[in-house]
Amino acid sequence: MTTARIVVLFALAAVAEIGGAWLIWQAVRENRGWWLALLGILALGAYGFIAALQPDAHFGRVLAAYGGVFVAGSLAWGIVVDGFRPTMWDYIGSAVALVGAGIIVLAPSTPVSE
Repeated sequence: MTTARIVVLFALAAVAEIGGAWLIWQAVRENRGWWLALLGILALGAYGFIAALQPDAHFGRVLAAYGGVFVAGSLAWGIVVDGFRPTMWDYIGSAVALVGAGIIVLAPSTPVSE
């Protein structure tokens, strides 16, 4: 259940953060109305709360792992919402980022001794 919870929370966080940033982009860069920026700010705030629900108590680890999810999610958002056509290197970079996120989240948490 914990792994499923982690995955669901990362997916929800990605939708909130990427969606919020996209809404602000639409308001600022595409001149589609400042009300979209306000919705984006709300979504970005929701992202912060969703990230805080992760079972791991270490902020740095959660955000570092989420970075990989953000990379892949951003490319997926671009494909689905904006019609972006990634290169092979985009896919490879995204896969590397997700592998890194998996290592951070799933590896045993034994600190490196000094």
